[in-house]
Amino acid sequence: MQSLMPQQDTGKPKLNLVGAGSVGMTLFRRFAGSGAVDIQDIYGRDETRLAKAVSFIGAGCPVNTLAAMRPADIWFITVPDSLIADVSRDLAASRPAGPGTAIHCSGFLPAREMAPLSELGWSLASVHPVMTFADPQTSVDAFAGTYCGMEGDDDAIGCVAPILERAGARPFTIRPGGKALYHAAAVFSNNLAVVLQAIAREAWAEAGVPDEISLALNASLLASTASNVTKLGPAAALTGPAARGDWSVVERQADAVAAWHPQAGEVYRSLSPLAHRLKRTGSTLPVLDEDDGGP
Repeated sequence: MQSLMPQQDTGKPKLNLVGAGSVGMTLFRRFAGSGAVDIQDIYGRDETRLAKAVSFIGAGCPVNTLAAMRPADIWFITVPDSLIADVSRDLAASRPAGPGTAIHCSGFLPAREMAPLSELGWSLASVHPVMTFADPQTSVDAFAGTYCGMEGDDDAIGCVAPILERAGARPFTIRPGGKALYHAAAVFSNNLAVVLQAIAREAWAEAGVPDEISLALNASLLASTASNVTKLGPAAALTGPAARGDWSVVERQADAVAAWHPQAGEVYRSLSPLAHRLKRTGSTLPVLDEDDGGP
Protein backbone atom coordinates (compact mmCIF):
# COMPACT_ATOMS: atom_id res chain seq x y z
CA MET A 1 0.00 0.00 0.00
CA GLN A 2 1.05 3.53 -0.71
CA SER A 3 1.55 5.84 2.26
CA LEU A 4 -1.09 8.52 2.44
CA MET A 5 0.80 11.78 2.09
CA PRO A 6 -0.99 15.09 2.63
CA GLN A 7 -2.51 16.24 -0.65
CA GLN A 8 -1.93 19.74 -1.99
CA ASP A 9 -5.12 21.77 -1.96
CA THR A 10 -5.98 22.57 -5.58
CA GLY A 11 -9.44 23.92 -4.81
CA LYS A 12 -11.03 21.03 -6.69
CA PRO A 13 -13.42 18.62 -4.97
CA LYS A 14 -11.61 15.67 -3.38
CA LEU A 15 -13.13 12.29 -4.16
CA ASN A 16 -12.76 8.97 -2.35
CA LEU A 17 -13.86 5.65 -3.81
CA VAL A 18 -15.14 2.71 -1.76
CA GLY A 19 -15.31 -0.34 -4.00
CA ALA A 20 -12.79 -1.12 -6.74
CA GLY A 21 -15.09 -2.86 -9.25
CA SER A 22 -16.06 -2.03 -12.82
CA VAL A 23 -18.48 0.81 -11.96
CA GLY A 24 -16.03 2.62 -9.71
CA MET A 25 -13.15 2.09 -12.11
CA THR A 26 -15.17 3.48 -15.03
CA LEU A 27 -16.47 6.54 -13.21
CA PHE A 28 -13.17 7.46 -11.58
CA ARG A 29 -11.23 7.01 -14.83
CA ARG A 30 -13.65 9.47 -16.45
CA PHE A 31 -13.46 11.81 -13.43
CA ALA A 32 -9.66 11.72 -13.48
CA GLY A 33 -9.61 12.48 -17.20
CA SER A 34 -11.94 15.46 -16.79
CA GLY A 35 -9.45 17.36 -14.62
CA ALA A 36 -12.35 18.68 -12.54
CA VAL A 37 -11.61 16.74 -9.34
CA ASP A 38 -8.77 15.35 -7.27
CA ILE A 39 -8.90 11.57 -6.92
CA GLN A 40 -7.74 10.83 -3.41
CA ASP A 41 -8.12 7.38 -1.77
CA ILE A 42 -9.46 4.13 -3.23
CA TYR A 43 -10.60 1.38 -0.89
CA GLY A 44 -10.80 -2.33 -1.60
CA ARG A 45 -10.28 -5.52 0.41
CA ASP A 46 -8.60 -7.51 -2.38
CA GLU A 47 -5.12 -6.04 -2.84
CA THR A 48 -4.70 -7.44 -6.36
CA ARG A 49 -7.99 -5.98 -7.58
CA LEU A 50 -7.28 -2.74 -5.75
CA ALA A 51 -3.89 -2.33 -7.43
CA LYS A 52 -5.50 -3.05 -10.79
CA ALA A 53 -8.17 -0.41 -10.14
CA VAL A 54 -5.66 2.28 -9.15
CA SER A 55 -3.55 1.51 -12.22
CA PHE A 56 -6.60 1.65 -14.50
CA ILE A 57 -7.87 4.92 -13.02
CA GLY A 58 -4.40 6.43 -13.21
CA ALA A 59 -4.84 8.31 -9.94
CA GLY A 60 -5.51 7.78 -6.25
CA CYS A 61 -3.89 5.94 -3.35
CA PRO A 62 -4.86 2.33 -2.56
CA VAL A 63 -6.20 1.82 0.97
CA ASN A 64 -7.36 -1.43 2.58
CA THR A 65 -9.20 -0.03 5.63
CA LEU A 66 -11.96 2.56 5.75
CA ALA A 67 -10.42 4.12 8.86
CA ALA A 68 -7.22 4.91 6.92
CA MET A 69 -9.02 6.96 4.27
CA ARG A 70 -8.56 10.71 4.44
CA PRO A 71 -11.45 13.17 4.66
CA ALA A 72 -12.95 13.97 1.26
CA ASP A 73 -15.63 16.20 -0.20
CA ILE A 74 -17.49 13.36 -1.93
CA TRP A 75 -17.40 9.63 -1.24
CA PHE A 76 -18.54 7.23 -3.96
CA ILE A 77 -19.73 3.84 -2.68
CA THR A 78 -19.70 1.43 -5.64
CA VAL A 79 -20.07 -1.90 -3.87
CA PRO A 80 -22.81 -4.47 -4.68
CA ASP A 81 -26.32 -3.40 -3.64
CA SER A 82 -26.47 -5.91 -0.79
CA LEU A 83 -23.38 -4.35 0.83
CA ILE A 84 -24.28 -0.64 0.63
CA ALA A 85 -25.99 -0.49 4.03
CA ASP A 86 -23.18 -2.41 5.75
CA VAL A 87 -20.44 -0.29 4.16
CA SER A 88 -22.32 2.88 5.10
CA ARG A 89 -22.56 1.72 8.71
CA ASP A 90 -18.84 0.86 8.79
CA LEU A 91 -17.95 4.16 7.17
CA ALA A 92 -20.08 6.05 9.70
CA ALA A 93 -18.34 4.22 12.54
CA SER A 94 -14.94 5.24 11.17
CA ARG A 95 -15.98 8.89 10.65
CA PRO A 96 -17.40 10.08 13.99
CA ALA A 97 -16.76 13.73 13.21
CA GLY A 98 -17.39 15.98 10.25
CA PRO A 99 -20.25 15.55 7.75
CA GLY A 100 -19.60 14.76 4.11
CA THR A 101 -21.38 13.82 0.90
CA ALA A 102 -21.91 10.16 -0.03
CA ILE A 103 -23.05 8.77 -3.37
CA HIS A 104 -23.95 5.18 -4.19
CA CYS A 105 -24.53 3.83 -7.69
CA SER A 106 -27.31 1.28 -7.27
CA GLY A 107 -30.02 1.44 -9.90
CA PHE A 108 -32.65 0.08 -7.52
CA LEU A 109 -31.85 1.30 -4.01
CA PRO A 110 -32.56 4.91 -2.94
CA ALA A 111 -30.02 7.21 -1.30
CA ARG A 112 -31.53 6.52 2.12
CA GLU A 113 -29.91 3.07 2.00
CA MET A 114 -26.93 4.97 3.45
CA ALA A 115 -28.97 6.09 6.49
CA PRO A 116 -26.14 5.62 9.05
CA LEU A 117 -24.27 8.45 7.31
CA SER A 118 -27.37 10.64 7.20
CA GLU A 119 -27.61 10.32 10.99
CA LEU A 120 -24.17 11.97 11.17
CA GLY A 121 -25.33 14.88 9.05
CA TRP A 122 -24.03 13.62 5.71
CA SER A 123 -25.73 14.59 2.47
CA LEU A 124 -26.77 11.58 0.39
CA ALA A 125 -27.57 10.84 -3.26
CA SER A 126 -27.75 7.89 -5.61
CA VAL A 127 -26.34 8.10 -9.13
CA HIS A 128 -27.17 5.36 -11.64
CA PRO A 129 -25.38 5.45 -15.01
CA VAL A 130 -27.75 3.87 -17.54
CA MET A 131 -25.22 1.63 -19.25
CA THR A 132 -23.65 -1.80 -18.87
CA PHE A 133 -20.33 -2.30 -17.10
CA ALA A 134 -19.15 -5.67 -18.39
CA ASP A 135 -15.68 -4.32 -19.23
CA PRO A 136 -14.24 -1.11 -17.69
CA GLN A 137 -12.30 0.00 -20.77
CA THR A 138 -15.30 -0.51 -23.05
CA SER A 139 -17.47 1.39 -20.55
CA VAL A 140 -14.97 4.27 -20.36
CA ASP A 141 -14.84 4.52 -24.15
CA ALA A 142 -18.65 4.53 -24.43
CA PHE A 143 -19.39 6.75 -21.41
CA ALA A 144 -19.71 10.11 -23.18
CA GLY A 145 -23.40 11.01 -23.38
CA THR A 146 -24.47 8.38 -20.85
CA TYR A 147 -27.60 9.33 -18.92
CA CYS A 148 -27.28 9.15 -15.13
CA GLY A 149 -30.38 9.01 -12.93
CA MET A 150 -29.97 10.99 -9.69
CA GLU A 151 -32.06 10.86 -6.53
CA GLY A 152 -31.49 12.09 -2.99
CA ASP A 153 -30.69 15.28 -1.11
CA ASP A 154 -30.66 18.47 -3.18
CA ASP A 155 -27.23 19.57 -1.96
CA ALA A 156 -25.67 16.19 -2.77
CA ILE A 157 -27.20 16.25 -6.24
CA GLY A 158 -25.97 19.81 -6.68
CA CYS A 159 -22.42 18.73 -5.81
CA VAL A 160 -22.22 15.67 -8.03
CA ALA A 161 -24.13 16.82 -11.13
CA PRO A 162 -21.39 19.19 -12.41
CA ILE A 163 -18.76 16.50 -11.85
CA LEU A 164 -20.78 14.03 -13.91
CA GLU A 165 -21.29 16.59 -16.65
CA ARG A 166 -17.55 17.33 -16.83
CA ALA A 167 -16.98 13.58 -17.19
CA GLY A 168 -19.31 13.50 -20.20
CA ALA A 169 -22.52 12.27 -18.55
CA ARG A 170 -26.05 13.60 -18.89
CA PRO A 171 -27.48 13.63 -15.35
CA PHE A 172 -31.22 13.81 -14.69
CA THR A 173 -33.31 13.62 -11.53
CA ILE A 174 -35.81 10.98 -10.44
CA ARG A 175 -38.78 11.86 -8.26
CA PRO A 176 -38.45 10.89 -4.57
CA GLY A 177 -39.79 7.38 -4.05
CA GLY A 178 -39.55 6.51 -7.73
CA LYS A 179 -36.26 4.61 -7.70
CA ALA A 180 -37.71 1.08 -7.80
CA LEU A 181 -39.94 1.82 -10.80
CA TYR A 182 -37.14 3.72 -12.50
CA HIS A 183 -34.88 0.69 -12.32
CA ALA A 184 -37.66 -1.71 -13.28
CA ALA A 185 -38.14 0.36 -16.43
CA ALA A 186 -34.50 -0.16 -17.32
CA VAL A 187 -34.91 -3.90 -16.70
CA PHE A 188 -37.91 -4.02 -19.04
CA SER A 189 -36.13 -1.93 -21.65
CA ASN A 190 -32.87 -3.88 -21.58
CA ASN A 191 -32.57 -7.03 -19.47
CA LEU A 192 -35.98 -8.58 -20.15
CA ALA A 193 -35.80 -7.50 -23.79
CA VAL A 194 -32.65 -9.62 -24.06
CA VAL A 195 -34.52 -12.60 -22.55
CA LEU A 196 -37.23 -12.19 -25.21
CA GLN A 197 -34.57 -12.26 -27.93
CA ALA A 198 -33.26 -15.54 -26.48
CA ILE A 199 -36.79 -17.04 -26.50
CA ALA A 200 -37.23 -15.94 -30.12
CA ARG A 201 -33.97 -17.59 -31.21
CA GLU A 202 -34.82 -20.77 -29.32
CA ALA A 203 -38.28 -20.88 -30.91
CA TRP A 204 -36.82 -20.44 -34.41
CA ALA A 205 -34.38 -23.26 -33.70
CA GLU A 206 -37.25 -25.50 -32.50
CA ALA A 207 -39.13 -24.65 -35.70
CA GLY A 208 -36.17 -25.80 -37.78
CA VAL A 209 -34.87 -22.42 -38.91
CA PRO A 210 -31.13 -22.65 -39.72
CA ASP A 211 -28.88 -20.85 -37.24
CA GLU A 212 -27.53 -18.34 -39.76
CA ILE A 213 -31.08 -17.44 -40.84
CA SER A 214 -32.21 -17.17 -37.21
CA LEU A 215 -29.39 -14.72 -36.45
CA ALA A 216 -30.22 -12.64 -39.53
CA LEU A 217 -33.93 -12.56 -38.70
CA ASN A 218 -33.20 -11.55 -35.13
CA ALA A 219 -30.83 -8.77 -36.19
CA SER A 220 -33.20 -7.41 -38.85
CA LEU A 221 -36.32 -7.42 -36.67
CA LEU A 222 -34.54 -6.01 -33.63
CA ALA A 223 -32.96 -3.18 -35.63
CA SER A 224 -36.22 -2.18 -37.32
CA THR A 225 -38.13 -2.41 -34.03
CA ALA A 226 -35.64 -0.17 -32.25
CA SER A 227 -35.75 2.33 -35.10
CA ASN A 228 -39.55 2.40 -35.23
CA VAL A 229 -40.00 2.67 -31.47
CA THR A 230 -37.53 5.56 -31.37
CA LYS A 231 -39.08 7.40 -34.31
CA LEU A 232 -42.78 6.62 -33.88
CA GLY A 233 -43.23 5.62 -30.25
CA PRO A 234 -44.28 2.19 -28.94
CA ALA A 235 -47.97 2.33 -29.89
CA ALA A 236 -47.42 3.31 -33.51
CA ALA A 237 -44.53 0.86 -33.88
CA LEU A 238 -46.53 -2.13 -32.61
CA THR A 239 -47.86 -4.69 -35.09
CA GLY A 240 -48.96 -8.32 -34.89
CA PRO A 241 -52.05 -10.39 -34.08
CA ALA A 242 -52.57 -9.10 -30.52
CA ALA A 243 -52.30 -5.50 -31.67
CA ARG A 244 -54.94 -6.22 -34.32
CA GLY A 245 -57.15 -8.05 -31.82
CA ASP A 246 -56.95 -11.31 -33.74
CA TRP A 247 -57.60 -13.40 -30.65
CA SER A 248 -58.13 -16.67 -32.50
CA VAL A 249 -54.56 -16.53 -33.75
CA VAL A 250 -53.30 -15.36 -30.35
CA GLU A 251 -54.96 -18.30 -28.57
CA ARG A 252 -53.71 -20.94 -31.01
CA GLN A 253 -50.22 -19.46 -31.00
CA ALA A 254 -50.15 -19.28 -27.20
CA ASP A 255 -51.11 -22.95 -27.05
CA ALA A 256 -48.29 -23.84 -29.45
CA VAL A 257 -45.74 -21.87 -27.45
CA ALA A 258 -46.92 -23.34 -24.13
CA ALA A 259 -46.70 -26.89 -25.50
CA TRP A 260 -43.04 -26.24 -26.36
CA HIS A 261 -42.04 -23.98 -23.42
CA PRO A 262 -44.69 -23.52 -20.67
CA GLN A 263 -43.10 -20.42 -19.11
CA ALA A 264 -42.71 -18.72 -22.49
CA GLY A 265 -46.37 -19.56 -23.12
CA GLU A 266 -47.32 -17.70 -19.93
CA VAL A 267 -45.27 -14.69 -21.07
CA TYR A 268 -47.01 -14.73 -24.45
CA ARG A 269 -50.46 -14.87 -22.83
CA SER A 270 -49.61 -12.10 -20.35
CA LEU A 271 -48.14 -9.68 -22.88
CA SER A 272 -50.76 -10.11 -25.61
CA PRO A 273 -53.57 -8.18 -23.83
CA LEU A 274 -51.05 -5.43 -23.00
CA ALA A 275 -50.10 -5.26 -26.67
CA HIS A 276 -53.75 -4.86 -27.66
CA ARG A 277 -54.37 -2.19 -25.02
CA LEU A 278 -51.25 -0.29 -26.09
CA LYS A 279 -52.36 -0.26 -29.72
CA ARG A 280 -55.90 0.74 -28.80
CA THR A 281 -55.25 3.38 -26.11
CA GLY A 282 -51.59 4.33 -26.50
CA SER A 283 -50.71 2.96 -23.06
CA THR A 284 -50.31 -0.39 -21.33
CA LEU A 285 -51.95 1.00 -18.18
CA PRO A 286 -55.47 -0.25 -17.42
CA VAL A 287 -58.44 2.06 -17.84
CA LEU A 288 -61.79 1.98 -16.04
CA ASP A 289 -64.54 -0.19 -17.54
CA GLU A 290 -62.05 -1.61 -20.02
CA ASP A 291 -62.76 -4.66 -22.13
CA ASP A 292 -59.67 -5.71 -24.03
CA GLY A 293 -61.59 -8.38 -25.85
CA GLY A 294 -58.68 -10.66 -25.17
CA PRO A 295 -58.58 -14.38 -24.56
